[in-house]
Amino acid sequence: MQFWRKAFPYLMALMAVAAVAWAVSFGTLPPADFAWQNGDEIKTVDPARATGAPEGRILDAVFEGLLRNAPAGPRQANGIQPMAPKPGVAAAMPEISDDGRVYTFQLRDDARWTNGDPVTADDFFWSWRRMLHPETASEYAYQLYYIVGAEQYNTAQVAEGDKVEVELPDRPDPLQAFPRGTIRRGILRRIVPAESASQDTDDSDAAAEEDARRQAYYVVEVKPEVDGQVDWEATGETQVFSIEPASTTFRDEETQHDVQTCLHVLIDFEAAGGVRVLGPKQLQITLKNRTAYFNSLLAFYPLYPVNRQCVEQYGSPYWTKPDHIVSNGPYRIQFRRIRDRVRLIKNETYWDADNVHLETLDAMAVKSQTTALNMYLKGQLDWATDVPQTMIPELKKRDDFLVAPALITYFYRLNVDRPPLDKVLVRRALNMAMDKQALCDYVAKAGQQPARGLVPPGMAGYEGALAGEFNVTRARELLAEAGYPGGRGLPRIEILYNTSEGHQAIAEAIQQQWKNNLGIDVELRNMEWGVYLDTVSKTNFTVARAGWIGDYPDPNTFLDMFVTGGPQNNTNWSNAQYDRLIEQAASEPDAEQRMQLLREAETILMDELPIIPIYFYVSINMVHPEVQGFAPTLQDVHPLMNLRIDRPSL
Repeated sequence: MQFWRKAFPYLMALMAVAAVAWAVSFGTLPPADFAWQNGDEIKTVDPARATGAPEGRILDAVFEGLLRNAPAGPRQANGIQPMAPKPGVAAAMPEISDDGRVYTFQLRDDARWTNGDPVTADDFFWSWRRMLHPETASEYAYQLYYIVGAEQYNTAQVAEGDKVEVELPDRPDPLQAFPRGTIRRGILRRIVPAESASQDTDDSDAAAEEDARRQAYYVVEVKPEVDGQVDWEATGETQVFSIEPASTTFRDEETQHDVQTCLHVLIDFEAAGGVRVLGPKQLQITLKNRTAYFNSLLAFYPLYPVNRQCVEQYGSPYWTKPDHIVSNGPYRIQFRRIRDRVRLIKNETYWDADNVHLETLDAMAVKSQTTALNMYLKGQLDWATDVPQTMIPELKKRDDFLVAPALITYFYRLNVDRPPLDKVLVRRALNMAMDKQALCDYVAKAGQQPARGLVPPGMAGYEGALAGEFNVTRARELLAEAGYPGGRGLPRIEILYNTSEGHQAIAEAIQQQWKNNLGIDVELRNMEWGVYLDTVSKTNFTVARAGWIGDYPDPNTFLDMFVTGGPQNNTNWSNAQYDRLIEQAASEPDAEQRMQLLREAETILMDELPIIPIYFYVSINMVHPEVQGFAPTLQDVHPLMNLRIDRPSL
């Protein structure tokens, strides 16, 4: 009897999969309990690789971190539902040391993966190390940089005397980073530059440094291991490694060594001590400095755990296929139809399954605002996230049209390496020739506020810096000072945006404003979501649309994007003083002084303008009245497990 009681949820899940597979094959798919407009086709459901809102909504339903965002108290007068991190996989909020640097978590005994295995502390350690591994190429890896050793591991920074891990090129699948090859662990005694390292003066500093790193010889005292544990105090064996060796031998004083080719030389993440597994259900995290918003980060989807066995068995990206994926959230992926929907089904193994009220959800890949509104009005969608801007004045009259302030900024990225945007005077001219109030009043139409800074208003204790205001006369003067009077001789400017009626309308309005105010012709180009993301990440654009939802309620979530080389920078802009201010703010214990440092950084950003802030969003949602438990939030985050449907009986 005990066996059947335990097995029943898995048997029911298998029966549901079989039934839906039959229905999909014969075109008789039953409707989901709840369907929402998820925008563009998702790019991935790998938490470490996702970056967009369409992916984030699904990941928040399918995975769960140590903490999760949950309602905190009653709604405010403006309709906003306050949210706060609450225990997820963790059994309780963390114990935090007096200095604010050490977080200790006890995990729930009943937290399980969809395959029935327990979620353990080692799952978090392994997942975060995978996220930080250079070959994962996670754009959100920097969100773990607050942890001791995380940045060095991700950026492959090593120094003599470091405890290191050296990966040999014997991976089971050479095309996959996981499972990894044989790992040698030891003390890095010397780094010897190769004589053949690039001396080409045309190389960028970064490229030259990377060549030197790969061609260097790493002399490592490899330590013995007993039952998988390194004996760091024991005398080790000297071995020499190189990623791209110029020679098969290396002479160290009087001794000649064979040079072993390796894939990576990284700091030993376990030995660094930033993340420690104290037991199967106990995890300890040590930060470099006190970080007031770290709990909020732990509820953010890039920090969700992934199932090691699943990732290593199928490899990337195949482990995320619906037939393969193993997850741990309130829902699991049942199937995916490209350009149609992702069907989610209640996860019966979820620790809080009794409080997951809806059995099936559909994330609909509907990017057309008009199509979404029509589907909503016909009852084919329960939640519309993006409606036609031309219809907003009329829709505002409806009770199911929800508008509220949001911690989101709409802006344009400028590629400062591409003429004419390599000239700051041109960037300032473009900003001052943009009538942002008109864009809000006559194009966006939902109550958005014009932005002269990047950080949205409402951050406690923070007063943002401002870029130049709308001034056509001054904008024309700046363009002339840059060498382009009346726009004559100005190199071609193109605005790139991801396919959307709303983004197109904004781009067309700005195109006309720049034509009228500066006399310049601007071209427009749109791309599908995935292609657009790839293009922006490669900075293969002149001007590109962007939007940023605060990952946590702090100015840093907006400002640290633009540090030199940051994965979300994507403008080629670099400013050493800006980098220093962001770094100083991260370690500043005094809250008031910290906000001042961040304001100084934003002042630099708004002076040099590698971006043009356009407006501060409001969240716009249309939700059918029978949907219970939905409310606007500042970060436009909506836990789907909290929803109920109270449909009228027929």
